[in-house]
Amino acid sequence: MLKADRAARILSHIAEAGSADVHALSELLGVSGATVRRDLQELHEQGLLHRTHGGAVTGSVNLELPLRHRSGKQPDEKKRIARAAAELVPEGAVVGLTGGTTTTELARVLAERGNVTVVTNAVNIAAELIVRPEIRLVVIGGIARTASYELVGPAAESMLQRYHLDLAFIGVDGLTARQGCTTHDEMEAQTDRAFLRSSARAVVLADRTKVGRVTFASICPLADVHDLVTDTGLPDAEEKAVADCGVRVRRA
Repeated sequence: MLKADRAARILSHIAEAGSADVHALSELLGVSGATVRRDLQELHEQGLLHRTHGGAVTGSVNLELPLRHRSGKQPDEKKRIARAAAELVPEGAVVGLTGGTTTTELARVLAERGNVTVVTNAVNIAAELIVRPEIRLVVIGGIARTASYELVGPAAESMLQRYHLDLAFIGVDGLTARQGCTTHDEMEAQTDRAFLRSSARAVVLADRTKVGRVTFASICPLADVHDLVTDTGLPDAEEKAVADCGVRVRRA
């Protein structure tokens, strides 16, 4: 297993469990304890976890994994969600895309189809689409967030006020009937709200691991969301709770 893959597995495991010891991680990854200790020390120095005697902990209830470490989680589900979301986009539409692994997959699907305008604040999405002449690309400026590759803040919000979007596809870190859509960063949440205010239709893309979860900063109540595109693993009870808020739920 490559070093980057080990790091992603370690961060994912500790984010879900809250902590882990060297022995458990060694068995999970199929590597020696010495290798695990070196990996944990490097992740500790990057500020991604807290090293403890014999293991590591997140140091917080909800650890925000950097985008480069999230891309390998639920990859098949995210691709199915992206394809289903693309079916909502009519030819010639103006589409807003915030950052995230699932919205990135949607950008790739739209790039293959062409004949749309994409407005995004995600520099990784912009980098992929700028070489696609069949896509009209508008990049929203702002303060760079290294965890999500997004440009956020007052400059981004001001620029979004100048545009009308047919659809805005929002990536979230949490979604519940009671707390609505949430994310880890307050400034990112404000920029997400600006996308929603500029759009005629708000669509949330979230795999089942995000539904039923609450993170730090509120983006919007579910009353502001028209559609949720998720995967087939979403429990029926969670789907009903979201649908009862007036949101159309589409499983892919």
